[in-house]
Amino acid sequence: MSTQLMTRLPLLALTLLAAPAVRAQAPAPAPATPAPGATPPAWEDVPTIPAVDFDEAIRLASTRATSAAIAAEEVSRADALLVQARSPSLPALAVNGTYTHLDSARRLGSTVTAAQDQQYGSVALSVPLFAPSRWYQWSHARDAVDVARASEADVRRSVTLVAGRVYLAILAQRRAVEVSRRAVETARAHFEFARHRRAGGVGNALDEARADQQLATSEVQLENALSGLSRAQEALGIATGSDGPLDARTDPDLAAGVTSPEDAVRAAEDARADLRAARERARAAHRVARDSWADWLPTVSAVSLTFLQDPSTSTTPRDGWQAGLVLSFPLFEGGLRTGQRRERDALDAEARSQLDGLTLQARSEVRGAFVTLRHAEAALAQARRGAERAHAALALVEDAYRAGATTSLDVVDAEQRARDADTAAVVAEDAVRQGRLDLLAATGRFP
Repeated sequence: MSTQLMTRLPLLALTLLAAPAVRAQAPAPAPATPAPGATPPAWEDVPTIPAVDFDEAIRLASTRATSAAIAAEEVSRADALLVQARSPSLPALAVNGTYTHLDSARRLGSTVTAAQDQQYGSVALSVPLFAPSRWYQWSHARDAVDVARASEADVRRSVTLVAGRVYLAILAQRRAVEVSRRAVETARAHFEFARHRRAGGVGNALDEARADQQLATSEVQLENALSGLSRAQEALGIATGSDGPLDARTDPDLAAGVTSPEDAVRAAEDARADLRAARERARAAHRVARDSWADWLPTVSAVSLTFLQDPSTSTTPRDGWQAGLVLSFPLFEGGLRTGQRRERDALDAEARSQLDGLTLQARSEVRGAFVTLRHAEAALAQARRGAERAHAALALVEDAYRAGATTSLDVVDAEQRARDADTAAVVAEDAVRQGRLDLLAATGRFP
């Protein structure tokens, strides 16, 4: 047996005797002694935040989000504009009254032509008999209500999609926190083992310093993960209209339930709220442009008036009534109606172009969502396999290090690789969740 091996036997024996004790302490290692006056890590005191399910978060977003509330008010505003546009097409009844006091009665010789005190009252009724332009305005206002309702559904789709993305981001960030906590526990166990080895006269200060540096790096990454989790929880509170952060309670089932991109494209064109809103806007703009000819038609109204004059005059009896027809037929207005027609034609063309562009975009989103989800699921399987192999390699390196067969550099490198593999798995899990949500949204099955 060589002299070098004889020299290393006591060292290997001491290491093997110390390894079981340190391994037994690894699941719950004692924390490193903080420096005097140092603040404890923030992740040791995390406040409890109310949690909601995925469906509850979507419901809150669709009812309490700021954009959704504004969209609902826009529907109410469109209803009010419909009432305003309808009013010129309906009969109008007005009551008028005047009282006049003169400084003295007006006389022409001995005849009083105007009394000193005069009262006059009338009831006027106006009924539109033929008013095509007003009728079309009424119809167009009704179309605007349909557009507002479709736009509200589109806005609710947008705000719920934001809430869904944030909810899934919280799940991913929580997994990142778990990975970082596990990395901290592993690094702390490594540090404690290196410190015990040095205290037992087996290790050295360099191994302990490397282990301590790895522990500090892991704790920094944990703090960053907790910070990201806090931001995501605040974002979910804002997305749901809540006065405070919200946490995600469960992992939702986001199965799309579609078999092929072709079927999904056909379903999306009928089900997506943004496409329905675009179709309503295009239809309304086309009807406004199509009905512009009514601006060149006359308007006929029937007018009746009942009055009371006290005292009566030579030209006006004390009471009476009158009726008539009013014809309004504008012949020349400086090109106003021509300009309006051209503007409406342009808006009609714009709305059709927007609908065509949005339809192409929706089809592209459906196809892209299928491809992205397929690759994301394949990447997740590989990422999980890589994480399993990285942890298996870490366990082998740790055992070899305790046996004195490797150095602390090998352990630090294995810890970093395991943490990176876990992080890659977290990213892949989030990509699959987000991909499923994207596919649901692209096909019109969300919310």
